[in-house]
Amino acid sequence: MNMSFWKNVEEELKFQNKTRKQLAKAVGFDTTTISKGLTNQSIPSADVALKIAYFLNVSVESLLDLPARTENKNAEEEQKQIRYYKKYFNLISQAEHLNDQQLKAIENLIKTI
Repeated sequence: MNMSFWKNVEEELKFQNKTRKQLAKAVGFDTTTISKGLTNQSIPSADVALKIAYFLNVSVESLLDLPARTENKNAEEEQKQIRYYKKYFNLISQAEHLNDQQLKAIENLIKTI
């Protein structure tokens, strides 16, 4: 299991424009809990993980990087695509305002890096 629970929480907070302070207040822990979790690569107790997932309106499985429980063979790929979208949401939003020439220039720049 990937030990990125708190990293995923951080990404989800950023995507939803929520703060550590809001999460801590809703769940009932200190804001330093997230920093400690990131540093120690720990996973909270089940009840805390459920409260965090509920606050963020996501599944605990997604915060734990576990595959979704479904028979759909594409579910894991879809979950990965959603994670990428959330991670690069700001970049995608800015790119939507560029014309084709500007997009091509950025694409070429990325290819050279």
